[in-house]
Amino acid sequence: MTDPRVAAWKSLELQPDRSLTELFSGDPDRVGKLATRWEIGEGAGILFDWSKTHLTDFLLADFEALADAAGFTEMRRRLFAGEVVNPTENRAAEHSALRGVGKDSSVEEAAALRERMKLLVEAIHEGALGEVKHLIHIGIGGSALGPALVVDALGRDFSLVDVHVVSNVDGVALEDAFAACDPATTLIAVASKTFTTIETMINAQSALKWLGENGVDDPSGRVIALTASPEKAVEWGVDETRILPFSESVGGRYSIWSSIGFPVAIAVGWEDFEAMLAGAAAMDVHFRDTDARANLPLRAAFADLLYARVKGAETRAVFAYDERLRLLPSYLQQLEMESNGKSVTAGGDLVEGPTAPITWGGVGTDAQHAVFQLLHQGTHLVPVEFVASIAPGDVLDPAHHRILLMNCFAQGAALMAGRESGDPARTYPGDRPSATILADDFDAGTLGALIAFYEHRTFAGAVLMGINPFDQFGVELGKEIANRIERGGESFDASTEALLAAAGLS
Repeated sequence: MTDPRVAAWKSLELQPDRSLTELFSGDPDRVGKLATRWEIGEGAGILFDWSKTHLTDFLLADFEALADAAGFTEMRRRLFAGEVVNPTENRAAEHSALRGVGKDSSVEEAAALRERMKLLVEAIHEGALGEVKHLIHIGIGGSALGPALVVDALGRDFSLVDVHVVSNVDGVALEDAFAACDPATTLIAVASKTFTTIETMINAQSALKWLGENGVDDPSGRVIALTASPEKAVEWGVDETRILPFSESVGGRYSIWSSIGFPVAIAVGWEDFEAMLAGAAAMDVHFRDTDARANLPLRAAFADLLYARVKGAETRAVFAYDERLRLLPSYLQQLEMESNGKSVTAGGDLVEGPTAPITWGGVGTDAQHAVFQLLHQGTHLVPVEFVASIAPGDVLDPAHHRILLMNCFAQGAALMAGRESGDPARTYPGDRPSATILADDFDAGTLGALIAFYEHRTFAGAVLMGINPFDQFGVELGKEIANRIERGGESFDASTEALLAAAGLS
């Protein structure tokens, strides 16, 4: 019997190509069908406009058939039920339970851990650990990218504590944080699921040394541990009253909702942290309860696969036309490429076709004067995503934000329409796809909803491709070889041996 997924992919590949201008002229209700305003609550909302992609009614129907064939509804049920969706590690993926949407027992456990974190955050703000002006948050991957994005987005106008996120083992990064902080009023947060991550732990040791060398009598007493391995943190010397655990069923790149979000709560306060969780929970409910093309993360995943799998686009570009979201492309790189950058299915078979595209991007309007030349006139097909806010993030002359938004919308229009010219160098081919996410504003709730949208979109794409988005064995081999180099006594390829000798490491 033919796998129904194969038939669905074949039907998608056989759909005729039509230009974006033809699609708009042939369907006067195209915007109404593919641009959806989603309400978060209390008058806040986000417009998700996928009308400038090549999705059609026929393609959407084929993708819905693919979702049925891939068992999307059942996989989504298992995700929210706290059942195993990560078969290679025999784990659930319960990040939504941290927001209050999931298996009852997991939601209750998450609420208890959240209350523990709330008490510590409020105690710190009230002076229980002395005067605290600075926090150096040390982690890597999801333990750093999520906190860095949210603190940078929400902590610009008002910050209770000055937070510095350090992930790179390059000592220059840690020295920069030291230079900005007073040791006498600085806490150190060490974020590691296992509390053994080598880059994180060596940075943490150096931070303790810095505190001790600068007059802090009890450096270990200034450490907060954020981990799924509390016993390891105790062994390392952290008092258990300053350990904030989270569940093993929460992956690093999905962990901002757990105690890994501690620097967010410290920086902007508990109320904003909870608002972020509430916004994400609203998106959880939408994703859980909405079917087919009306499901916004699923619809976005349809478009992602149309370009990556059917049209052969190897990259996807995300441009935040909002300085508050300047770190969003970096955050999405890990979320999307570590989750879906796989070459085998969840069952261990080779994937037939491309999986995750390379995610990249930047900030508008800077990017217009750097990379948009390639997007408009280059030879690569690059689906573009614009993220913007109706409300400005500044209090300057409104002309700033008006020009910013006009440029954002103009880029999407230009990518689609193109322009012919008698001069080939001034010809724009057009028919280049884009999507636009336009929020009313990027407050805590909206940011939480946006991040959850990207999480569920990534999961939906994985299900459609039949892969497991929750393991990441690809990050381990290089680390293993680095450990072997550290131990010594082994030979490597001639190039690596020469590099080690040149650096004095052999």
